[in-house]
Amino acid sequence: MHSPPSFLEACWSVVIALAPWLLLGALVAGLLHVLLPPGFVNRQLSGRCSVLKAVLLGLPLPLCSCGVIPAALGLRRDGADRGATVGFLISTPQTGVDSILVSAAFLGWPFALFKVAAAAITGLLGGGLTQRQALGEVDERQDPAAQYQTPRTLPGMAEHSMSILRSIWHWIVLGVLISAAISCFVPSQSLSTLGSLGSMLAMLIIAVPLYVCATGSVPIAAALVASGMPTGSALVFLMAGPATNLATIGAVHKALGGRTLTLYLGTIISGSMAAGLLFDWLLPATLTPLGQHHHTVHWWELLSALLMCGLLARFAGEELQSWRRRKLNNAQPGQSLRISVEGMTCNGCRNRLEQALLNTAGVSDVAVVLEPGSAQVWGSLDETSLRKAIESAGYRALEMLSEPS
Repeated sequence: MHSPPSFLEACWSVVIALAPWLLLGALVAGLLHVLLPPGFVNRQLSGRCSVLKAVLLGLPLPLCSCGVIPAALGLRRDGADRGATVGFLISTPQTGVDSILVSAAFLGWPFALFKVAAAAITGLLGGGLTQRQALGEVDERQDPAAQYQTPRTLPGMAEHSMSILRSIWHWIVLGVLISAAISCFVPSQSLSTLGSLGSMLAMLIIAVPLYVCATGSVPIAAALVASGMPTGSALVFLMAGPATNLATIGAVHKALGGRTLTLYLGTIISGSMAAGLLFDWLLPATLTPLGQHHHTVHWWELLSALLMCGLLARFAGEELQSWRRRKLNNAQPGQSLRISVEGMTCNGCRNRLEQALLNTAGVSDVAVVLEPGSAQVWGSLDETSLRKAIESAGYRALEMLSEPS
């Protein structure tokens, strides 16, 4: 019997297994962004087969529940019907090319493909039920709004891929740390005592109200499986968690109403439980997470791990620099604008918008708050550039008010 790895060794093992597939997923997402024509997604999500189109288009998109809210509400504003919006909201955050590749690396391709199928079925079911509920009702949608697009060039592809990683880097770090802690400190088979149904219910209680990143949480699920939790319970965690959180629940209620929210939550909860039970029935033996295997580290795995660590350090440095700037600059020089911003739902959104504004010419400092959504910007400012920066980050600039310096 070999001794358990140290915490740092466990962290490095998770990073080695995670990095190649995470970076590949971000690259594929950038390619999709560049290759799909502008407005293509929005044009497909109303009318006949709108729910099916929404699910098929949403499955490969690397959007967790944080990013899917403004994306789905933007589709709704641009003409997507209610059923397509719900189908997109349910299926999209459960998958994504990065999540699929990381799931396959840690839990195997049967698990990853089963999760994709379950996400598609729950999206179709939830969207279809919403479509039936909406029959005969007036479906009021906002007028389409022009959206600023990240340039569809190679630099634009790189920018899009980086923005995806930047928006979830906290969750990647958290997932690595928790996975390593479980591997080191949770006794093997200790979670098997809950049983299949008990562990699924426990995963639902944890996952539904909290923000769970579909990609960053895969190592956590793999570590739980290695510690004895049934694999079907990991499936429940990775389906219900990314598709729900309190922010998503509030946004669905506000935009689509209480009846649609009930269908949305009911579909996710019942669908994830059914998928978990079916997976355990089809593959009753607990899978050995692939990320837990000891194997020779290839050069491309090492290079990917070093690159990922470098990117994480860069993102952390950007946030530290921003924090220090806000602390040191009590009296801000130049013009000051307060901008009302629509679409932010979490700290990841706040950080993404802050970086987009700080990278805008003339901006000396930024302070972003979630409730109510707003950004205070200082410097030599151009309103058109600021609006473009906000829209490039995935949000909508509303009112801009000049304030005394």
